[in-house]
Amino acid sequence: MTVMVFGAGALGSLIGALILKSGQDVVFIARGEQYRVLKERGLKISGLMDEEFEVEVYDRPVDADLVFLTVKAYDTEKAAELLRDVSFDGICSLQNGVGNEDILSGYFSAVVGGVTTYGANLKEPGHVVYAGEGMTFLGDWKGNAAHNFADVMEKAGMNVEVVGDIGKRIWEKAAINAVINPLTAICRVRNGKIVEIPQIWTIAKKIAGECEAILGRMGFHVDVENVARDVALRTSENRSSMLQDVEKGKRTEVEFINGAFVRKGRELGIDAIYNEMMVNLVRGMELGMD
Repeated sequence: MTVMVFGAGALGSLIGALILKSGQDVVFIARGEQYRVLKERGLKISGLMDEEFEVEVYDRPVDADLVFLTVKAYDTEKAAELLRDVSFDGICSLQNGVGNEDILSGYFSAVVGGVTTYGANLKEPGHVVYAGEGMTFLGDWKGNAAHNFADVMEKAGMNVEVVGDIGKRIWEKAAINAVINPLTAICRVRNGKIVEIPQIWTIAKKIAGECEAILGRMGFHVDVENVARDVALRTSENRSSMLQDVEKGKRTEVEFINGAFVRKGRELGIDAIYNEMMVNLVRGMELGMD
């Protein structure tokens, strides 16, 4: 059994390392400086574990049995096109945002959706900080491969469960990210500050209310405000992925998080003006950095 981790950034590198440590075969797909460092020096994991790994890494996909996809949401289509040229039995998205699984389903016959709360931060190329043990939920989106991916993660000692409502869980995670991520990125603060600073939390509640109304119309009943508040406080010292992207001058996933609620709101006839404001402000920051 060979597992491919396509997108060896923070999360992908951590998941790959945990699987590798359990004795399973892993190949990493990376690019740029991360690819160079992994190839020349290997992968270092610190934080909840302190180990270094020699890794098999490539800059393009290769044949494997299972693929964990951990690239940014805006690279999903490009990744799918590259993956068409190799052989594998199933692909599992552990990405942020909404829509990744639908894109993959246009290319492949066995697609698994996933959400995870494992915490990982890229300290520097080749060095990932294991910031928090979490939980991973997997569910079949197309075909029947979720249990195969769960078996791999269980052997790696990870907390994982196969569920029948993965669509709801993906939207729920997107709602939490929609509340936390853009505000931390715009205000340049850690997660907990959006609750601690009243001026920021006032806007956060508006975003949460829009997300909750949209999810409710979809039949997903989630107390977005309180869930997002709890997550922000539990991860109070974390720097959101969107904040890290902005600080590095990189493109964010705001179109696949807040933008997904804007598009779904239009479809359902629900205003999402605060989500749309977040999209415009974050995109404005991105364009201003060009």
